[in-house]
Amino acid sequence: MIECDSTARRWGNSLGITLPKEDVDREGIQENDRLKVLVMKNDNTFKETFGLLNGRFKQSTQEIKDELRKELYDD
Repeated sequence: MIECDSTARRWGNSLGITLPKEDVDREGIQENDRLKVLVMKNDNTFKETFGLLNGRFKQSTQEIKDELRKELYDD
C-alpha cells in the first residue's frame, strides 16, 4: 500500500491522476493492473477543526473515552 500526493488533471471529459514512478516501481504496478484508490481532498479542514480543541481538555483522550463508556454502559 502506498500513500502519495497527486494532482487531478483534465483528461477528456474526466479527471485523471498520475502515480509517482518511485511508487509504481516499489509496488510493481504495471499497465492494466486493477488498483483500489482512496481519494481524500488534501486540505486542512480536519486538522483545523480538531486542532482548535488541542489543550482544552484536562483529561487524556483515554480518560474521556473511559468516562463515556461508563456513562453509556453502566446505567
